[in-house]
Amino acid sequence: MSIRRVISISRLPGTALVLAAVFPAEALAAETALDFVSQGSGNTMWTMIGAMLVMFMQPGFTLVECGLSRAKNAVNILMKNFVDFVAGSLLFLAVGFGLMFGASAGGFFGTSGFGLSGADPTTEAGLWTLTFWIFQCVFCGTAATIVSGAVAGRTRFSAYILSSILVTAFIYPVSGHWCWNSLNGLGEGWIEKMGFIDFAGSTVVHSVGGWIALAGAIVVGPRLGKYGIDGQARAIPGHNLPLTALGVFILWFAWFGFNCGSTTTADMTLGLIAVTTNLAACAGFAGALAAVWLKTGRPDPSMSFNGVLAGLVGITAGCFEVSPAGAVIIGFLSGILVVFSVLFIDQVLKIDDPVGAVSVHGVCGFFGTIAVGLFAAPGYGSDTAGLFYGGGLTQLGVQAVGALAVGAWAFIGGLAVFKIVKATAGLRVAPEEEMKGLDISEHGAEAYSGFQFFTVN
Repeated sequence: MSIRRVISISRLPGTALVLAAVFPAEALAAETALDFVSQGSGNTMWTMIGAMLVMFMQPGFTLVECGLSRAKNAVNILMKNFVDFVAGSLLFLAVGFGLMFGASAGGFFGTSGFGLSGADPTTEAGLWTLTFWIFQCVFCGTAATIVSGAVAGRTRFSAYILSSILVTAFIYPVSGHWCWNSLNGLGEGWIEKMGFIDFAGSTVVHSVGGWIALAGAIVVGPRLGKYGIDGQARAIPGHNLPLTALGVFILWFAWFGFNCGSTTTADMTLGLIAVTTNLAACAGFAGALAAVWLKTGRPDPSMSFNGVLAGLVGITAGCFEVSPAGAVIIGFLSGILVVFSVLFIDQVLKIDDPVGAVSVHGVCGFFGTIAVGLFAAPGYGSDTAGLFYGGGLTQLGVQAVGALAVGAWAFIGGLAVFKIVKATAGLRVAPEEEMKGLDISEHGAEAYSGFQFFTVN
């Protein structure tokens, strides 16, 4: 009797003892096979659920950016977010996956070839590689789309396509290799060798996207009318806060796939990660609400919504390492931090970031990574002890080195990308096109037909 036949029979109620008596060796083999199939299938299913949830972040980001931008640029936002996911998938297949998770060249980049040529669908390892690829692919798309909101309203669509290609093909995968290459079992990146902890990507994904966004916002320059003759920043409100709120709720929901899915195993730690993730988001909203209310005298909704995202970004690195109480503190501080970061970047540095992407992802991603060195609690995750739990300065130092190194790489790489695009393809639309809106000038379409001053004709 074949093992497959024994497995099939063993699924029937009350047959286990009979099998053990009649076919003891085959029953044992079947039990082992069943255990493997159950474990492998369960982990694959959970990782795929995580991947699908992370993909669902793409419409979340789209709605947040669209709502915080002006109506005349809504179609452009939609198109850029599609480009990010498409480029993130195709380029991650062609180039990025090999650079990020290939056999390590001194811990700096992968050298195992390109694509999924080694993913043999007739083997268990090959099938897992395919599952792992799709999970990491949607992370790549997330990092790329962070940039979109920071350069909204004044960037040529063709130029943005080129920048998205360069980010997803090279900048994101290389620093990802530094921090995460051991996930594929082909050597360690130079940063993770030091003991760097970034469980789900506060630095690898969010901070990278945030610092590239900062570079893009600097190179493309502010929107027309953003800063007056006296240099004072002028508010340019988004056109649809309900869209923004819906996008934030979608991101909040999908973030459970982002953080919990990063286990790539369906085990008992998922509840802990979900708890810390949710608490940080709630505390982020509370922190931002309190900060903006005290600062401006009004409970500003867009700042409060960004507080949720700030808390989520802040906890992403340490969601497996901190206690629920630690998650509340990290989230609350992230919410406060994002308010003052947005105001500082906008009013002091005079860098125009329409959606606060640099503050939410870059600044809070950096803070969340550092926070692991402060709040990592013994008994949780890898049992690392942060500074506040008697662990000393060692882990804090490692976290700082990793966050600074990746941040420098992303910012310098982003500057190079946008400078190259500016010099070759041209980065910014003409002033009259910006005034009319990118929907009409770039795409010949309207998001809200009949509700704008300018028409397609």
